Amino acid sequence: MDLSNLKPAEGSVKNNKRLGRGQGSGRGGTSTRGHKGAKSRSGYSSKSGFEGGQMPIYRRLPKFGFKNINRVEYVGINLDVLQKIAENKGIKIIDLDVLILNGIISKKDRYKILGRGELKAALEVKAHSFSKTAQKAIESNGGTAIKL
Repeated sequence: MDLSNLKPAEGSVKNNKRLGRGQGSGRGGTSTRGHKGAKSRSGYSSKSGFEGGQMPIYRRLPKFGFKNINRVEYVGINLDVLQKIAENKGIKIIDLDVLILNGIISKKDRYKILGRGELKAALEVKAHSFSKTAQKAIESNGGTAIKL
């Protein structure tokens, strides 16, 4: 095998349909569009959600729900994650920078410390929010929970 006899795999290359190139092509005349009607005309494009004149589903169904624009979204971080960081890195103060360096959150995230897992180290934890169980667990180990 060399460059002179390279070719694509069998069945991987197809020829395009040559539409509107005369009767001899087998696809002349209406060019596979059928007879008359909007879809046979050039420049046709249907409205998204159009159902042939039937009342479309987005108008048949009632509106519901809303999106609260003032909602604050938190990334949840459990105590077992903090314990793992404290053991592996030997860190006593856990704040935004430490969590970003360990790839747990991204720069713009707000985060909340949650109470799953066991915390053995006395840590100073800085976070946007704490659950009651997490705050109790941090403070019972001689640590401090500082709200940002």
